[in-house]
Amino acid sequence: MTKIGLEIHCQLTNLESKLFCSCKANYRDFKINENICPICMGLPGTLPRLNQEAVKKATIIAMALNCTTPDKIAFFRKNYFYPDLPKNFQITQLNIYGDTSIGGTGSIMVGEKKINITRIQLEEDPGRLIYEGSSSKNLITLVDYNRAGTPLVEIVTEPDFEGPKQVRDFVNILSDLLENLGVSDPGLDGAMRIDANVSIEGGKKVEIKNIGSFHDLEKAIHFEITRQESLHSRDISIIQETRHWDDKRKITVSSRSKEEDLDYRYFLEGDIPWVRIDPKTKAELKLKMPESISTKKERYVSKFNITPQVATVLSSDKFYSDLFEKSHTESNAKEIANIITTDLMGLVDTREKREESKITGTHLKDLADSIQSGKISRISAKNALYEIVKTGKDLSQVILELDLGNVSDESTILKIIQEVISDEPQAVEQAKSNPQTINYLVGKVMQKTKGKADPKLTLDLLKKQIG
Repeated sequence: MTKIGLEIHCQLTNLESKLFCSCKANYRDFKINENICPICMGLPGTLPRLNQEAVKKATIIAMALNCTTPDKIAFFRKNYFYPDLPKNFQITQLNIYGDTSIGGTGSIMVGEKKINITRIQLEEDPGRLIYEGSSSKNLITLVDYNRAGTPLVEIVTEPDFEGPKQVRDFVNILSDLLENLGVSDPGLDGAMRIDANVSIEGGKKVEIKNIGSFHDLEKAIHFEITRQESLHSRDISIIQETRHWDDKRKITVSSRSKEEDLDYRYFLEGDIPWVRIDPKTKAELKLKMPESISTKKERYVSKFNITPQVATVLSSDKFYSDLFEKSHTESNAKEIANIITTDLMGLVDTREKREESKITGTHLKDLADSIQSGKISRISAKNALYEIVKTGKDLSQVILELDLGNVSDESTILKIIQEVISDEPQAVEQAKSNPQTINYLVGKVMQKTKGKADPKLTLDLLKKQIG
């Protein structure tokens, strides 16, 4: 039997400052070792000052994962030496005196499987190690402390996962949930990092670290299960250890023996008092929480009659969901959902393309309304969308510049229809006995007009001509 548990480290990227000082939480735009101060560098005589907003954001995450939220939380010092830890200890949380972490037990559903959350703790991120050198002989390690002190939430699960695919589904759901809450942007480099604990047949667990992506997470777990099964089949003991994922060789490699809590010599952080989170604050936070993904999906299906598959895509991705919310009305909601999932997703399929995109909710509304009113065809709308995403121009300007307006003059369309009837005598005969064939003829008219013929008018005129 395979058991897999996760430790998810998620930065609270939407905060302004670090967890215990006023340095910027968004360290990515700074030059190396530029976003630092005496506090986050742990210099003698400095004192940490707790970021109140970080406590609130972390509490929101706990609530969204159905975790218990204690009335009082405490911080501890986790003592260990590592180059990226300037103080030689990390300020974190631990449930020694009862549930004193930001979140207690909770759960989240992955399909029909319930994944239990052990705890959620608020802590500071260490710095970042940079390795340089062409080989192991001349390898040097550099440290960038810009990240040190960044607010981090660690989500620890029970070993409820039974396979790599289930893990991948869970982290995708969690990533969407965090983004929807507005507490983090998991797409940023290093914003969401995951360690996995794997054991088989009731044996000792092995922790896998240094996993760079969700895709690699699935691969690393699969490799580790295979490695342990191979050892087990040969009666070789599986030792409890920490292994690193080697991205180049696609294998896990032994790093060190696995530490226990006692090895870290935890003790209460004397410079940060116990923090009380009163019921009124919790109630206010719950009230301000955005609509959940599942509730949003149900609303899209029930209110706008959008298919469950399309509603799932729209509700789970904050970028598309926000665009939909800013653009839809009851009459054009299905049309906008169709534009987003059929056309827009193909145009902005990477983070970089989304950031460069000029599309707004107003653009989508105008586009959907123009399709429904017959001002432009769906083919023309697709061409217009491409130009809007690239330039941000108004739809009316794009229609004028690219000559995308529908051809709705009856005599003009009739002339083209007669040409199509002349060119396609066999299809015309088939359409007389098989009405579905007429769609082929409509397509030919569209082809001749470069997609600009009014489709409804075209269909009506074709039916009259064929008889």
